[in-house]
Amino acid sequence: MAYNTLIVDDSPTMRKVIRKSLAISGFEVGECWEAGDGRQALTLLQSHSVDLILVDFNMPEMNGLEMIRELKKDEKRRRIPVVMITTHSNDWVVQEGTALGIQGFIQKPFHPETIRDVLTALMEKADV
Repeated sequence: MAYNTLIVDDSPTMRKVIRKSLAISGFEVGECWEAGDGRQALTLLQSHSVDLILVDFNMPEMNGLEMIRELKKDEKRRRIPVVMITTHSNDWVVQEGTALGIQGFIQKPFHPETIRDVLTALMEKADV
């Protein structure tokens, strides 16, 4: 099954790296959209059906945790699985993210296989 995916990162280069990593990892992606910050992502979610969100923590306008807080207020979209891909390994970021319902964390830099393994396990669990 292919999953419609939203990549949220303020770096266009990192969005390309994530998209390419998804492609070469073997994880099946349907439509793939990109947003440069949390506010753009929330706007995009109003008009697109997304199965999975990959989000950075540090972004201008609205960071990843702020975006997820807003996402969780939306009854229709609150169950979308979210994985944070970030350079931050601070315990408080992981604790706060977990409390908000983030189902996975991937540390930058990463290998395509890491993305595949985390996302495959997450989506198999979500499909059950």
